[in-house]
Amino acid sequence: MGMYLQIIWRPALEILILAVTIYYAFRFLRGTRGWPVVIGFVLVLLALTLVTTALDLKILRLLLGTFSAFFAVAVLVIFQPELRRMLAELGSLPLFASTSEQRESIEVIIQTVERLADIRIGALIAVEQSIQLQEAVESGIRVDCDATPEMLETIFFPNNAIHDGGVIIKGDRIAYAACIFPLTQRKDLNKTLGTRHRAAIGLSEETDAVVVVVSEETGMISHAYKGQLVRGVTPEELRSFLTSVIVRPAHARGAAAWFRQRFADRPATGPAVITKQSPRQPARPGNK
Repeated sequence: MGMYLQIIWRPALEILILAVTIYYAFRFLRGTRGWPVVIGFVLVLLALTLVTTALDLKILRLLLGTFSAFFAVAVLVIFQPELRRMLAELGSLPLFASTSEQRESIEVIIQTVERLADIRIGALIAVEQSIQLQEAVESGIRVDCDATPEMLETIFFPNNAIHDGGVIIKGDRIAYAACIFPLTQRKDLNKTLGTRHRAAIGLSEETDAVVVVVSEETGMISHAYKGQLVRGVTPEELRSFLTSVIVRPAHARGAAAWFRQRFADRPATGPAVITKQSPRQPARPGNK
């Protein structure tokens, strides 16, 4: 019995490691832009494997074996944004965070979007988390000042020279303004969705940032996270969402809990845009 266990424990361990790796890889990629590519590739590979095995097609089997050598390179090219985000998150585990600082930043954002929504001034605010956002934006003006509702309102005021673009908030400070966020490449979005909202989705696809948007046409408040945009939220709903994502309770600061939150608990694949009907901010076509 002891000899038998010594023989099988290594293969069993290898199978377990491979199974866990594949499981978390699929959970991580689910809901990203590369997910349809994964499904298509797996289906084609399974179909070719079944055909070559059933019909004993030796040449095709040889070609499939040769192709597997280039599979690693194909994965790096196709899933480059997802892999970059995963490695960046693993390299910056949020072990220490000031809960009071995070809550103060949330209240600043809530007060700002409430005021801007009332007077129909557009805004695009990204809250940086574990991934540095400066690498994801094309340009930006360094501000480096305390995050206050007054300062954010001043930045987004239409006559301000830096009101176009987005703002990046790091901790309790405004780091950059007038940033150009990457636009999403999704083709299933409504054509009436404006550039500001597409930029919010695009940045949330490539990073773990939470992006808050105020429409200058309707005053509608929206938030984007992990590639999903929710439109027409109330300030109370926004506060609840930001708190659930940004504020890390003391028991969830360990590496194991962080890994579980980032990979195992990723949201299931769903619509890119969810619109809520709010009496305060009615949905209208042509939202910018």
